Amino acid sequence: MDKFNFLREGMMKLPPGFRFQPTDEELVFEYLKRKVLSWPLPASIIPEINVFKFDPWDLPGDIEQERYFFSNKEAKYPNGNRINRATASGFWKATGVDRQIGSSKNQAMGMKKTLVFYRGKNPHASKTDWIMHEYRLVSVGNIACNNFQPTKNSSQNSSEQIEKWVLCRIFMKKRNSEINQACKDERIENVAVMSHQPRFFDFLTREKIVFDSVSSSSSSSSSSIITEVSSNGEDLGEESSSTRNFF
Repeated sequence: MDKFNFLREGMMKLPPGFRFQPTDEELVFEYLKRKVLSWPLPASIIPEINVFKFDPWDLPGDIEQERYFFSNKEAKYPNGNRINRATASGFWKATGVDRQIGSSKNQAMGMKKTLVFYRGKNPHASKTDWIMHEYRLVSVGNIACNNFQPTKNSSQNSSEQIEKWVLCRIFMKKRNSEINQACKDERIENVAVMSHQPRFFDFLTREKIVFDSVSSSSSSSSSSIITEVSSNGEDLGEESSSTRNFF
């Protein structure tokens, strides 16, 4: 997807070794609020895209990692407030209760909604492991900022911008079976590594053990043979003596 090259370019701005792992509060008040008020962002690595026009696996970025997007809220009906969350292959369905994200510093407030992607159409849609956290602002609180003066856009159109933008975190939930399989694979790998480690033998000790074993076996065999011969000899001796006495 050539048109999404800007995402990779944005990620390249991070110093080597750093990962983008923001908290809920940072996403709402350091990114979404700044986006709404047209303030500079801490890092320009979150692209703007209507996530509901794409299936989750077709969105830019690594599907094995969490991905973040600024998205426009599109009404499902011209005269309604319901958001259109249908894609080409399915739809996003809200689950649970929205969680409030507040900031006592400037009385701003945001909300976090959790959605699950269903493939197909009702009533035969199937639930998938794709999860979305959708963040939205309810109020921006005190618009004044120590570092950035309010712009015309931020002061006059903040309410409009609040209704326009959401920030989405999209990822795939790992199943318990996948986690167990990963642990099993790791154990197998560890066993394989241990089995390939060189083993050192004390050959002198081993030869001594073998020699002692052979010697012990030979001694026992010889003693048994000697005992058998001596017993036969004693018998012959006694027989000769009695014979001599008889004659």
